[in-house]
Amino acid sequence: MDVLRVLVVDDEAGMCKGAMRVLDGFRVALPEMDGHVCVQMDKAESGEEALDKMAAQKYDILLLDHKLPGMSGLDLLEQLNQRRDDVLVIMITAYASLDVAINATKRGAFDFLAKPFTPEELRDAVRKAARHHILRWQARKLAQEKRQVRFQFLTVLVHELKAPLAAVEGYLRLLQEGAAEDPATVARVVERSLVRLDGMRKLIVDLLDLTRIESGQKVREFSEVDVVDVARAALETAQPAARERGLTMALHAAGPVVMWADRGEIEIMLNNLVSNAVKYNRDGGRVDVTIAGGGGRPVTMEVKDTGIGMSKEETAKLFGEFVRIKNSKTRNIMGSGLGLSILRKLATMYGGDVEVESQPDVGTTFTVHLLSETPPAASASEPPVALT
Repeated sequence: MDVLRVLVVDDEAGMCKGAMRVLDGFRVALPEMDGHVCVQMDKAESGEEALDKMAAQKYDILLLDHKLPGMSGLDLLEQLNQRRDDVLVIMITAYASLDVAINATKRGAFDFLAKPFTPEELRDAVRKAARHHILRWQARKLAQEKRQVRFQFLTVLVHELKAPLAAVEGYLRLLQEGAAEDPATVARVVERSLVRLDGMRKLIVDLLDLTRIESGQKVREFSEVDVVDVARAALETAQPAARERGLTMALHAAGPVVMWADRGEIEIMLNNLVSNAVKYNRDGGRVDVTIAGGGGRPVTMEVKDTGIGMSKEETAKLFGEFVRIKNSKTRNIMGSGLGLSILRKLATMYGGDVEVESQPDVGTTFTVHLLSETPPAASASEPPVALT
């Protein structure tokens, strides 16, 4: 918002002229937005004229005289309040009294300015109203953006759940109707249903992780964590899926790499990386995990695969929520589309980031850089150590 439109409603020509001269082109500084707005003035000599002008043009602030010919300022204020016009009203009157101020406030006035007033008092009143108006506008804009994000989120979530639910339902109906009678077919149908259910469970777990991280409600439990040990566990978890596809997996580390961290967060990061390296690999390929750093130095976690790879355009989209690279090679690969988004959010919580290098049909390398959190100082209540 660059322009703030102000309408002065007063039947005194001198008052209108003075207000126009003081305020037209007046710049209101907005430190909250690191900018300013410029006041654009207009005038009306009666309440009726003001309503006509407001029907044709949106105004942000009204400088409204109490005593007007025909409709009074309070009557106009009452109409604006009933219509829920999005305009801030500053009542201006030579008949300043507590009763008038109370009535004006009850009918929706934002502020009250008694005649006579100085140019600086007028500017101060408009400045205060302008800042209130901008903050209110920003709040509404933010609320609208949140509603839009929530709508998009639910739309994607429904889409992601609809396909596996339909598949499981189809498999169950085959069993119900007796279409799958021989044990081998029944076993295959049950296995496919379980795969789909496992995908939905993974989506729900990832959603819960993402929600806890973004809301700041995730309880973080810090301790000394050997990242090499966590990587070894991630490889063991992925071993059955890797064995089915003939993948070779290897861990490279000179020794323990210890950092002060939440072990669960490091597990989430490495499990996501290793799981993706297995899923998007080619049969008979490799997964290499390299852990380095520690001992006061930044920790680096590198996971390299020999899989299907990605183009530069595809890697640029990777870290968005519910983003999965969809092409002929990934069509049958299950995933929530949240893992890499969670990975990057967790990395930034450690003052780090995620890098990705990839070539189609060659492979992909993810590199995560993490700074170790600072362990808390020893409690002052701990007993002193006796020296002998």
